[in-house]
Amino acid sequence: MPRKPRFDLPDIPVHVVQRGNNRQPVFFDDAGRRAYLAWLDEAAGRYGCAVHAYVLMTNHVHLLMTPGRAGAVGRTLQYVGRRYVPYVNRVTDRTGTLWEGRYRANLVEAERYLLLCHRYIESNPVRAGLVADPSDHPWSSVHANALGHKDPLVRPHPTYLALGRGPKTRQRAYRALLAEVLPDAPVDDLRAALHSGTPLGGVAFRDRIESALRRPIGQARRGRPRRPVQAELDETNGFDPN
Repeated sequence: MPRKPRFDLPDIPVHVVQRGNNRQPVFFDDAGRRAYLAWLDEAAGRYGCAVHAYVLMTNHVHLLMTPGRAGAVGRTLQYVGRRYVPYVNRVTDRTGTLWEGRYRANLVEAERYLLLCHRYIESNPVRAGLVADPSDHPWSSVHANALGHKDPLVRPHPTYLALGRGPKTRQRAYRALLAEVLPDAPVDDLRAALHSGTPLGGVAFRDRIESALRRPIGQARRGRPRRPVQAELDETNGFDPN
């Protein structure tokens, strides 16, 4: 079966997930996490990607970024991988592949879904049962977006900036959003879009993407909900079901 293509377009946000091979860990200590983020910052600057939100889990990574030009997302992740994988193999005395293979990604309609993706990504450690509050997880953009801590990697999206006229107002508004329970239906849409690689947005947004790509890209699948027990097991192990 041919691989499904992954799309990125200039100025359209992209939700990216990259997982460890066979759900194995990809981060082993804080030094490795700092190295990964430093290379991600370097690559994003080199290839013109603005990173809006991220979280580093034990065995996977979530990113929300906007490329300045087509192909920038793939080049950014390739740059990081070419540095981080040899680094891990060297410091852990291991060999072989680290990542699951191709990362998953889908385009996101900023007006409707960008802040949902923000919250979904930064609340991932809570869903996984690792912490009680998103801010308790140290390897996340939540400290910049909700608390105003300096993070050289984070570049706010205009949709986030529209939450308030100044930093304090925006952070307070975002904290209020983050405290709300994520609604089931939009989250189901988010997961289906990520799983299938199709755009997350309304009909007009998807039509606009198809027009820009000059090809049909299909619709996100709405599969049967996962069994609660299995979902709980996956999240307990720090593995996001999508």
